[in-house]
Amino acid sequence: MYANWKRNITLFLLSQTISLFGSSLVQYAIMWHITLITQSGVMMTIAIICGFLPTFFLSPFAGVWADRYSRKVMIMLSDSMIAAATLILAVLFFIGYDMLWLFFIILAIRALGAAVQAPAVGAFIPQLVPEEKLTKVNATNGSIQSLVALISPMLSGALLTVTSIEKIFFIDVVTAAIAVAVLLLFLHVPVHSKASQKQRLSYHSDLREGFIYIRRHGYVKNFFLYCSLYYFLAVPVALLTPLHVTRSFGPDVWRLTALEVVFSIGMMLGGIIMAAWGGFKNKVHSMILSIFIVGACTFVLGFIPNFWVFVGIMGVAGIALPIFSTPSTVLLQEKVETDFLGRVFSILVMISNTVMPLGILLFGPLADVVPVTWLLIATGPLIVVVGFFLAGNKVLIEAGRAGTIPA
Repeated sequence: MYANWKRNITLFLLSQTISLFGSSLVQYAIMWHITLITQSGVMMTIAIICGFLPTFFLSPFAGVWADRYSRKVMIMLSDSMIAAATLILAVLFFIGYDMLWLFFIILAIRALGAAVQAPAVGAFIPQLVPEEKLTKVNATNGSIQSLVALISPMLSGALLTVTSIEKIFFIDVVTAAIAVAVLLLFLHVPVHSKASQKQRLSYHSDLREGFIYIRRHGYVKNFFLYCSLYYFLAVPVALLTPLHVTRSFGPDVWRLTALEVVFSIGMMLGGIIMAAWGGFKNKVHSMILSIFIVGACTFVLGFIPNFWVFVGIMGVAGIALPIFSTPSTVLLQEKVETDFLGRVFSILVMISNTVMPLGILLFGPLADVVPVTWLLIATGPLIVVVGFFLAGNKVLIEAGRAGTIPA
């Protein structure tokens, strides 16, 4: 089943890296343009909601598609849709239509593409890689993504100073086309078993089966609960720190670039650490450690008056994130049945793209009333509390043990 798996995963990660590079350039360009032009928490809130909320509506359907059809094809279609929308926006800007609301529309369309792609990618990797290699591959993938996130903000910031934003849009179109070509021409992998069979159930029955599967497996329900709490409380440190930097240290592109670069270096180092170390034997223990570190960093950030110290602590938080994301992804990939992986990952995507907009609906307007530092000081200890509750959850601790098949 895993013949030539090293070649296949290399081709797949190559295509995703190329696509992610173009997407990151555009994403940073859009968000920084809105931040620097408006300096408004409300405008950032609208932009972030447009970048998250559409995923909520599409994710359950995308999960069914990822289980019913070829996951490789789903990834190619999502890349193509995002590239087409970006191309249209670039053309509109070139002919003079450069209104702010167009950015919100393109963010929403990109979110729809991500809703299709994310569960397909999460479910596709176990088709390519033996189970014992999943942690190393996911950690390596995380490091590659962090490297792209390190390079893309620097390049995006440089490009914004020398060229127009619509020209940056064309980079995303080209990289998406290359990524799709790599998957189409060079990666040949049999589809998973459910996609290769005649579908016995209706679409809605498949969707219902996915929810029943989650309801019957306590570790999945608990996993989603703690992810929801964590994502909600992490909104200020994850999404509002650029606004804090702009207001407190200066509205300069280089400051935003430095923040993203150091954070990305941290994430890249965290991915390298996870690829080499593999985490604790119990995957949930690694997740708990990460939550404690992120919570402590969030709290401390609320007291830092120096820009470079602030950036350095964000780098430490970046190191901690792969220590959570890698074992949490592998936990699902190892424990969830293959034919349900797309639907389970789609619900995880839906949760993250629902909880974070709900968080920004609360914290975004608050950021126009109280300093962002107050929000960091308040949410940091609460994140640590989530870690303590996770440490006491027997169902998830049992699921995190290697080799166990949870109920």
